[in-house]
Formats: sequence, structure tokens, C-alpha cells
Amino acid sequence: MIKIKIINHILNLDLEINEGDFIAISGKSGSGKTTLLRVLAGLDSANGDIKVGNKIFLNKNHHLKVQDRNIGFVFQDYALFDNMSVERNLLYVSNDKTLSNKLLDMTQMSEFKNRLPNTLSGGQKQRVAICRALMRNPNILLLDEALSALDPQMRTKLQNILLNLHKEFKTTTIMVSHDPSEIYRLASRVIVIDDGKIINDGSPKDVLLQTSGSQKFSFEGEVLEIKKVDVIFIATVAIGQQLVEIVISGDEAKDLKAGDGVNVSTKAFNVNVKKN
Repeated sequence: MIKIKIINHILNLDLEINEGDFIAISGKSGSGKTTLLRVLAGLDSANGDIKVGNKIFLNKNHHLKVQDRNIGFVFQDYALFDNMSVERNLLYVSNDKTLSNKLLDMTQMSEFKNRLPNTLSGGQKQRVAICRALMRNPNILLLDEALSALDPQMRTKLQNILLNLHKEFKTTTIMVSHDPSEIYRLASRVIVIDDGKIINDGSPKDVLLQTSGSQKFSFEGEVLEIKKVDVIFIATVAIGQQLVEIVISGDEAKDLKAGDGVNVSTKAFNVNVKKN
């Protein structure tokens, strides 16, 4: 169990996180999301208590050093060593070639291990940054909008890689994200912060799902899931920063799959979902 009860110039939080969970932190800009990650990592100060399992990170008498917290941190800007190859970036953290080879294989980066970072694409650099963060076998992996600068196709690819890595290494993962589809795919729990305080906490569906009214609309979206409930089919669709659940026909369910782009439109209560 991870127990966090902290207060500083931005945050006033009291929460518990089960070890091994994938947590998404959401909220508007300036609400304290990144500050929470930095306090957990020991990069920012706060008053209060942080305990990970039996290890005390913070209390009134103790502030555990950054290097002793066994936390992996992935930033949006990669922060790789440009003068080192991909493999050397990983081995700089831990001289464990078996682990580095495994991580590079899982992220489809093995063929690039002798390349320098400045020869890689943004998505490749971020995969290296994720691998490097996992080289310490961290108890906690922190992701600060790590995928936000990538194009949608690469972002989806890296989301799948992250999920596979999370399942393989069983690391507690805490991710800051504004993307509802990303949160839905990856997280088991969403914590929404506003003005340094928790204002919502629950499953992605409970926190993010918005039911639509009867007004006319037409939006582009992405299918996240299709499920059959009794005799009807329900599609969960990401539209902008919201998720909606829509009843679809059997023919529509056969034609659609997760990841498809769709146009969602309605006139009064008649909702139509058309594959793009």
C-alpha cells in the first residue's frame, strides 16, 4: 500500500494507492498533477507523510533522498544522453544486459540499440526513455504526460506497449494525462485534482463517462470498446475529452471494432454511429 498525506503551497492531499495499480491523475492545468509526481519522486518538498509499503519516504523527521526511492520517472521531453547509444542509455542506469535486452525487445527497439538518440523519431526516443526508467526495476513508475507530444497512431502504439510493460513488471504506475481514451485504455483508477485537492476518484468509466442529451449533434470519435448487454450492443466512444456510451445495432457492432474512427450523430433520441 502507498499512503500519501501531504500539504505544500499547491497540494492538500490524502490518498491511498494499492501497489501494482495503474493510476491516472487528471485535472486542469495548474491543478497540482505534476507537483504530486515530483513530491513522490522527492524532487519537490512538502509537509506530511509518504509511505510505500514499509518504507518511509517522508515524515516530519525524515526526507528520503531521490536516489533511494527506487522510482522511475518519464518526462515529456525524453531527457536522454545524446552522446550515448540507446543501449548505453539503459546500461548507464543498471549494468544488466539481460534486462536491457528484454526491455528493448518488448518495445521493439532491439534493432536500434546501437543508434544515438538524435537519429531516432519522437516515438522511438520515448520508448527508450520508458525502458531506461524501468532499468532500476522501480517500485513506482511516474509518467508526466509522457505521450502527449506524439501523433495519435504512435501514441496508441506506445499505450499498448506501456500496458504490456505494466503487466509484465507489475510496477505501480502513476500517469498524468488529459486524454480520456488513454486513461480508459490504461488506468484502473482515475484521480481528478483541482486546486491541489482531490475532487473525484473512481474507475475511468465512472469518472469520465458523460451521457449525452437529446440535442442534435455530430462529432468525430474513436471506438474504445463494444460489449453486448442482454440483447443490445453498447459502444464506448471517446469524443474530445469525454467518453460516451451509445446503443448500436447488431449490424453496426459487426462492422465496428476498438480503435475505429467513427462519426456520432443524433436527431432527438435517434443516435447514429457511422464508421469513418
